[in-house]
Amino acid sequence: MAGGKPVEGFPTPSRKNEFFSQTMIDWKWPEYAIPTYIKSHIHEEEMDRSKNEYPLVPTFRLPTLIHSRSGNAKWLYEISNRNPIWIHPEDADRLGVHTGDILRVNTEIGYFVDKVWVTEGMKPGIIACSHHLGRWRRPSDAHGNRWAVNTVSIDNDGKGGWKMSTIGDIVPFKSSDPDSSRIFWSDGGVHQNITFPVHPDPISGMHCWHQKVRLEKAHADDKYGDIFVDTNKSFEVYKKWLAMTRPAPGPNGLRRPLWMKRALRPAEEMFYI
Repeated sequence: MAGGKPVEGFPTPSRKNEFFSQTMIDWKWPEYAIPTYIKSHIHEEEMDRSKNEYPLVPTFRLPTLIHSRSGNAKWLYEISNRNPIWIHPEDADRLGVHTGDILRVNTEIGYFVDKVWVTEGMKPGIIACSHHLGRWRRPSDAHGNRWAVNTVSIDNDGKGGWKMSTIGDIVPFKSSDPDSSRIFWSDGGVHQNITFPVHPDPISGMHCWHQKVRLEKAHADDKYGDIFVDTNKSFEVYKKWLAMTRPAPGPNGLRRPLWMKRALRPAEEMFYI
């Protein structure tokens, strides 16, 4: 009750905005029972600047697009159809690149090759690459999205390595929509997400999207949109992060706290081990 009226309160066990969290204690993280600062995997101490290591922000959103759901929205994709690497002029000078040049962005498990956009809208020492873009289809996927999707080839080296290369840009095509023959853009962006290893946050289990990357000028045989992933390295990174967890069960044999929200909540009995 608040002011004599029934209220639901916050989605916590006490229905209050909790400063002290009994949940963190119950789930084996007592050192975080009260808010504190946690140094993440992209903290400055994790960066070797002599090797051109940077924190990459891959989750910022262009105001015109919504994940991949706007790939069929022709007017939105007409406005925004590429996702260059945002980089501050100071960092661009140090790397010797200009707007339109291509860089190889190395992750823990591979790399992607993207164009540079030099802008003071980016903080020095940090780079960013928007998601939403870089969707792809194979030549055999004739009926896939053609407004916003590059055509690619995918090659496997037989040792866990997979390479994706762009072999066809976006082009006008005939359809029941006359605007499809008026497409004037050709760039579908770069699919960066696949080069990121799985980083399950040890406490919440949610994916930690920000990445530590190493920048270098594109190699002689690199082409815009190239992507490479080593699945063996990917599995090793996953096991390393899994080892940082403090596994369930929690109180009463729970897999995770019942009161923590999730997008698609299973039936309650599925929470118990």
